[in-house]
Amino acid sequence: MIKVTENIQLKKVLNSDAETLFKLMKEIYPPAYSHFWIDKGDWYINTHYAKENILRELLEENSDNYFIIFKDSIIGNFRIIWDEKLTGLTREKQVKLHRVYLHKKTQGKGIGKKLMAWLENKAKQKSYEIIWLDAMNEQQQSFQFYKKLGYKYHSHIFLPFDLLHEAVRKMNQLYKVI
Repeated sequence: MIKVTENIQLKKVLNSDAETLFKLMKEIYPPAYSHFWIDKGDWYINTHYAKENILRELLEENSDNYFIIFKDSIIGNFRIIWDEKLTGLTREKQVKLHRVYLHKKTQGKGIGKKLMAWLENKAKQKSYEIIWLDAMNEQQQSFQFYKKLGYKYHSHIFLPFDLLHEAVRKMNQLYKVI
């Protein structure tokens, strides 16, 4: 267990936790994103959080996968990919924040800010120069959150998922020099 603050810890996701992660995402993903999908996000959760996919992700050498624990309850997940490069940035040492999802009931409590500060400190300790991430253009609250933390727009991509409504496919790529 990694202590972020007195009330926030990170617990490594293990192979035996695949079902727990799947159930967590079935609970926390839909309130934030179901309206982006024709099928309310079922396809996304059932493929990206299927046991086989989670086990494959856990095998990736340069990734850290965590449950976010707040006051002794699992309230989200956090995935980092070390040495993942953002096309067009020349700095060598880059880390990608691949995902951070928090339960809606815990949003607005400063947890995301504390997690980002923890990641920044960890990256600096490992001599990384850039943290980058993808943020959905239509999810303005998260986009503004990252901007307040000093992240800058770099580029964008469009997600190819057929069940995702066309109007919400734009994904902004943001970065921060640390």
